[in-house]
Amino acid sequence: MDSHPSERTALSMADWVAQATAVLVDEGVDRVRVDLIARTLGVTRGSFYWHFKDRADLLHHMLQAWRQAATEQVIERFSREADPLRQLQDVLSLPFRGRSAQRAARVELAIRDWARRDELARHALEDVDARRISYFAQCFSALGFGIAEARARAFLAYGWQVSESLMPGQGTPAQKQERSALLLRMLLSPTVELASGPAAAADGGHGPG
Repeated sequence: MDSHPSERTALSMADWVAQATAVLVDEGVDRVRVDLIARTLGVTRGSFYWHFKDRADLLHHMLQAWRQAATEQVIERFSREADPLRQLQDVLSLPFRGRSAQRAARVELAIRDWARRDELARHALEDVDARRISYFAQCFSALGFGIAEARARAFLAYGWQVSESLMPGQGTPAQKQERSALLLRMLLSPTVELASGPAAAADGGHGPG
């Protein structure tokens, strides 16, 4: 079905992606259907096919747009700061940035749910997680940590950030800030070598005395 010329210019690809993402967040990926989205936008299906080959193409662009907005643009913005410690502080503050953080968390939760059942979404999510962890690791490397330790600290930092984003109701704003400050102090502290092996297991890892 062809679309009226005004529909082609009135709605961009980004408009379709935004509406489809809103449906994903509110109703799940199974409800991301061309006819339903077209009806919501008040246009014909032909307007959709002006921008996309099919539904799979729309889903692909949704994941691309999410990665660009929630990862690449964020990293690019924070990387303009020369001080790696300030970069860490800024990126760890993301879960606490009001409505924009809440909206981002809702989208991310919907995509993580989608990824449990769909290979395309799973691969996209894994790539995004790896990209974000790599960025954290670069910050820790710039602060003087070795590669292996920078990666381990990056994983811990990212795991905390995801947890804060997906559990916004846990704690008051003051408690969240305290957690954030404590986490950063812990992640920047020197590594404490722990005893290992049968002897450590026998005494609970406390060592002599």
